[in-house]
Amino acid sequence: MFARLFIVLFCFFGNMVLAQKSNLQVNEARLEKRILELAQYGMQENGETERVAFSDADLEARTWVMNTMVTLGLKTYIDFAGNIIGTRKGKKNDLKPLSFGSHIDRVPNGGNYDGCVGSMAALEVIQTLNEHNIQTKHPLEVIIFSNEEGGVMGSRAMSGHLGKKAFSVVNSTGYTMGEGIMRLGGDTTRIAAVKREKGAMAAFLELHIEQGGILEQKGLDIGVVEGIVGLKWWDVEFTGFANHAGTTPMNARQDALLAAAQFVIAVNEVANSFEGGQVATVGRIEAMPGAPNVIPGKVNASLEIRDLSSDIIEKVFQAIKTRASKITEATNVTITFLPLDTTAAPALTDPTIQEFITNAAKKLGLSTHKMPSGAGHDAQDIAGIAPTGMIFVPSKNGISHSPKEFTSPAAMANGANVLLHTLLVLDKKQ
Repeated sequence: MFARLFIVLFCFFGNMVLAQKSNLQVNEARLEKRILELAQYGMQENGETERVAFSDADLEARTWVMNTMVTLGLKTYIDFAGNIIGTRKGKKNDLKPLSFGSHIDRVPNGGNYDGCVGSMAALEVIQTLNEHNIQTKHPLEVIIFSNEEGGVMGSRAMSGHLGKKAFSVVNSTGYTMGEGIMRLGGDTTRIAAVKREKGAMAAFLELHIEQGGILEQKGLDIGVVEGIVGLKWWDVEFTGFANHAGTTPMNARQDALLAAAQFVIAVNEVANSFEGGQVATVGRIEAMPGAPNVIPGKVNASLEIRDLSSDIIEKVFQAIKTRASKITEATNVTITFLPLDTTAAPALTDPTIQEFITNAAKKLGLSTHKMPSGAGHDAQDIAGIAPTGMIFVPSKNGISHSPKEFTSPAAMANGANVLLHTLLVLDKKQ
């Protein structure tokens, strides 16, 4: 009799816990409040926020975040790369942590949502679990990565890819990356200790604004990121012959700028000739000597190609080189491609985590769309050491890296709820 009663009560309370977890929701108003509070750090008289990594505003915002994390019961510290890390105990602390987070530093004259939504949503997830007395099996780890906008510094260090050469790179505050690490409370002499081996995390999740207009245009709630595109950069040099603009006949010119103009058009045409989501861009161009009465003898330009496939990037590049050869024949201008070290390999997200994100969204009544990320994120580096997933929420009018950047409170809450429920599934399955 007693045994039967015990089983009935166990099932009853067990079902109550399951129901509680399935109905779990973050506090939308509180999430928005934190976003707006964070926006105050670096606020200018014109209403815009300047919070570039290593700045005074960045340091102040980081202190506020750390104080909030401590208030939420997280054991909080700064690693040697300046990453802020807060841990919450699990039922089995010998298990690898489930990690999640983003960044709070911004581009110059940026907006209030890029990186910040994922960071504040991570804090909201922790507070929601606290309020409902839910302890996960795995320990949880909130990571606020350092200097994402200035070279994904913190995540590169964590994945073991931050070399000493990067320490001399100067950001818009005037500090080098090395100086910035020390300023944030890190230690450049101990960067190697930040590296985590593959498998050190059970999984990693990053919630982020889309930074594009696809979700909004399609009227969809959640982007399930299939991967973060790789990119390659080249300097492209056009060498012709500078000569008098008035006395040199049109058919006798070696106009480097004319060749460069044809090249820009060719890059656009080549990128559009392939099926898929690859992009190619000429974002910088400089003609020399730069006088109105001199035919440009030299032009320096840039070329960037992005795609989820390294093979596609290479195919697009070879097709562009073929077109460049034809431009050389037509204009008698030499075109030289100089590959740069600023490259990133494509990072595919974990298919199982994609499925968990999709299912979590559907259970919450939210629509989903599988898509690539055309922008780089901390998740790109972490994908090399842990199963990784990314969740996108809509950006108003597709605007990002701008003071006009905006994601609605409801959209932020949708993303935070998907993050929460995906974590709970991972905690059960991993």
